[in-house]
Amino acid sequence: MSGRFPTPMDVDSQSPPTKASEQKKAEPPKPAEPKVDEMNEEERKKYFAKKEKDAGNNAYKKKDFETALKHYHAALEHDPTDITFHNNIAAVYFEQKQYDDCIKECEKGIEVGRENRADFKLIAKALARIGNSYRKMEDYKQAKVYFEKAMSEHRTPEIKTSLSEVEAKIKEEERRAYINPELAEVEKEKGNELFKKGDYSNAVKHYSEAIKRNPDDPKLYSNRAACYTKLAAFDLGLKDCETCINLDDKFIKGYIRKGKILQGMQKSSKASAAYLKALEIDPQNAEALEGYRQCSISYQRSPEDVMKNALGDPEVQQILKDPAMRVILDQMQTDPKAAKE
Repeated sequence: MSGRFPTPMDVDSQSPPTKASEQKKAEPPKPAEPKVDEMNEEERKKYFAKKEKDAGNNAYKKKDFETALKHYHAALEHDPTDITFHNNIAAVYFEQKQYDDCIKECEKGIEVGRENRADFKLIAKALARIGNSYRKMEDYKQAKVYFEKAMSEHRTPEIKTSLSEVEAKIKEEERRAYINPELAEVEKEKGNELFKKGDYSNAVKHYSEAIKRNPDDPKLYSNRAACYTKLAAFDLGLKDCETCINLDDKFIKGYIRKGKILQGMQKSSKASAAYLKALEIDPQNAEALEGYRQCSISYQRSPEDVMKNALGDPEVQQILKDPAMRVILDQMQTDPKAAKE
């Protein structure tokens, strides 16, 4: 390298810096200002536009938005073909919560950008800012439209995240708009009639519609759980019981249904715990007492039943791959007392 910009070298930290080394570390001289008189008309316009934009950016960083706007508008007067100035003006309006003005300025910028073949990233930026303005105004459907347009110009993680967020908002709005407790009651009664007739699959459809209409009613989940139990869809029924209990931890039917499902899944200890929860709420509840009694009896099974149940458990099957465990299994088969152990 030339002597003007030497490569700095490591020095002993205990040695005081010399004047020569201080000179080497000095900042290189700033480039000379371009000579405006030597520029053509086009270059002169862009030069002054950039100076105004830089001044506007400095004011924007200080949150002096009115001053920033003056400089950005001045930049536009020098060079009306640059989308960046429109984007910057829109950014100020956004900060000032003037969202309608922000949208209009972005639309102007997009028009100018299209006419002058601006970088697609700048077009995407303007479209995304329109989307953010609509989101601030809680018009999520319009926000979604513009985030999708921005994505078609230039995909970025930020725009993708914004799109996902407004889609979630739209979905939640639609869910809330659909809620109607009166219609939920109508659907529940239809489900009850079908349940009595033994048409469990169609009863599930009506209970599901009732839940959509009134998602905070624990009885609806309990009813659907009863249908799932009849259809042997134990996992779905158990999930509904959990939802039911989360909505109302004093709703005894939720614990009883949970106990019955767990019994059907041959999980007697967990079923017993569910019945005990029900008995905490009502110690005299006949269904809970009977369920708990049945779970207690199931613990007193014969050795053959114990072995049969164990062999059907995937975890036990994995354990029995061990040769030592096979020896124990053989002992269980030849000696009933070993099975009890």
